[in-house]
This record gives sequence, structure tokens and C-alpha cells, in this order.
Amino acid sequence: MSFELYRDVEGLYIRREFQEKTVQSVLSYEPQEGDIFIVSYPKCGTTWVQNITYNIFNDGVRPPSMIDVFRSVPFLERRGIQDDKDLPRPLAMKTHLPFSKQPYSEGAKYIYVSRNPYDCCVSFYHYAKTNLVDQFEDRTFDEFLESFVRGKVSFGDYFDHLLSWYAHRSDPNVLFMTYEDLKKDTVSCVLKVADFIGEEYGRNLRDQPELLGRLVSNVSLEAMKGLEKEMKKKGPERRVAEPSTMPESARTKSALFGGPVAKPFSGHLVRKGVVGDWKNHFSPVQVERMKEWIALKTKGSDVMCLWKDLDLP
Repeated sequence: MSFELYRDVEGLYIRREFQEKTVQSVLSYEPQEGDIFIVSYPKCGTTWVQNITYNIFNDGVRPPSMIDVFRSVPFLERRGIQDDKDLPRPLAMKTHLPFSKQPYSEGAKYIYVSRNPYDCCVSFYHYAKTNLVDQFEDRTFDEFLESFVRGKVSFGDYFDHLLSWYAHRSDPNVLFMTYEDLKKDTVSCVLKVADFIGEEYGRNLRDQPELLGRLVSNVSLEAMKGLEKEMKKKGPERRVAEPSTMPESARTKSALFGGPVAKPFSGHLVRKGVVGDWKNHFSPVQVERMKEWIALKTKGSDVMCLWKDLDLP
């Protein structure tokens, strides 16, 4: 794999498609009270929580396509940010930043989503194969695995990222979640997110069971696949939602984040969405490689207890 595809921006290892000035604008952002950051290492569940948050803010009104979600709850490293203190809060945003790089304030809130390293690696591999800028479409899983454990993938080392946030899992302004819990009990996790954003959001969902049911249906795997399919149909000629099709809150907040997406999306944001797909990919030799790496990176930490109920090697 050619490491010329990547760049270092203030210690952050990312693909060159991310513009340096855009990333720097995010790293220097000073969060305000009411800012909500959805954070994870890539392929660990941020797209899912983006959709959950969008639906909470918009009373379970299904967005026309995934791009409407991205306009309302944007991925900052790709889109950048301009600080406008007049915009309404709460305001949700997504990042893939480790804690040391994350714009931080005690007045802001952070939802961190973790996923077991085996399934994360597999999901990241399939994303890299279909996202043409990674130039991995003809590479093997074994080649990707080696890049993954060496931290030579976008946003660097998985465990450096996870452990930086795991240390803050009990902070009052951090909601630490796992992808596996989202799969196991989506309703409870949606309510946790709503309560964390603001008590009124959680109360609203509990007072209106039909709204909660509609919201959970909107963020199902099949529903999100449908949104992604609609986004890809728009193609390079129509990459963002027309303002008239967006909820008022999304139209107002989208002013913060600039113009259209730089190019049509080619990867899969929503693929299988299952727990345990790693069993279909890892050979015994590859499992041993992962186990050695995990033991080295987690020495002195109990972080793997997050998945003690899974059948991990």
C-alpha cells in the first residue's frame, strides 16, 4: 500500500483527501455549550448515531436521503467548521478524532461509540475496498490487516484512539457506548442518547411510544441502507440536498458547514451491520496476529472487558 495516500496534520494520520486547512479548522475549534460531538474510530458506529441524533432532533421525520443527515449532523474533518455563535443549540457534529485532538470543553457533550477490534477491522477493510481513494480494491484482507495493526490507516491506531476515550468514559459530559449494545438493544440506546442530549428529548420519546417506534424504525439497518442508496442515486450532479427538502433545523444549521461534498461517495457506510462478521474473514494465523497486537496495546488496561460477552479469541 502506498503511504503517499496519507498525510500528517498536526500529529493526525489521515488520507490526503482530507484537506489540511479544513482539518486544522476543526482542531482549532473552541466548542460552545450545547455542542454535541459524535465520536468514534472509523467504522465503529458514528453513522448510526448520526442518524439517531438526526431523528431525535427532527421528531422522527425520515430524511430524504443520507446526505440530509450529513448536512444536519456533519463530519467535521471532511467539511470543516466556522464558529457562528448565533446558531441554535444543541448542535450535533461528527468526528473521528482521538481525545487528544478533539475540540474539548466541559460545556460540550461527547458521545463515543466503540466496536470490538475484529469487526472494526473487517468493516474498515470492506470500506477501503469500495472507497476508491483508498486504492485497496485489489488488495487482500491480509494486507489490510497488517496496515490496520500498524496504525497505517486513516485516523491511525485503533487502540490509541479507543484508549484515549476509554479513560474518559465516566466523565459527566461523555456518553460511552458500544456498537454491540446498539445492536442488542437499540431502543434503550436511543433513549440513552436522547437523555444525554437533553432531558426533554428523552421525555418526549417516552411520552410518545409511536414516535419512539418510528424513530427506531428509521435507524434500522434496512432504513439506513435505503438512505445511502438514495444518496448514491443523486450522483456527482446532485450531491447535497436542496434546502427546500430539509427540515428547518437542518437548513439553519447547515449554514455552518459550507458547500457541497467534494465528490460523489463510493464506499459503503452501511454494509452488514452485524456482530461477529470477523469469523468469516480471519484465518487462524490472522487471529494470532490480532491477539498478539491486542495483548501488546492493552497491557495494563481492562478495555477488552467491553466485549467480555462476545465470543472473541
